[in-house]
Amino acid sequence: MKYLILFFIRIYWKSIPASNRKKCIFKKSCSNYVFEVTQKEGFMEGLKAFLFRYKNCRGNFSIFQNPMDNKIQMILPSQIIIDREEIADRLIQ
Repeated sequence: MKYLILFFIRIYWKSIPASNRKKCIFKKSCSNYVFEVTQKEGFMEGLKAFLFRYKNCRGNFSIFQNPMDNKIQMILPSQIIIDREEIADRLIQ
């Protein structure tokens, strides 16, 4: 099953040019992230990674500067907070 996910991601990469893909809010694109997780950890973890990214790589996120430590962070729709290192550079600048 792991190879099925990897196969569909490769088809996605080959059939849709990078310029036509939706811009990801994460530094590592959703397809690259899911591909990497699936390759390393297997089908179930890849599926979990896909579901997490699908739920959170949409609108309704907020970027803010944490008043406690002045770090740039993002709160995702699932209320998880991520640090600047995981946020796409285009959103910070």
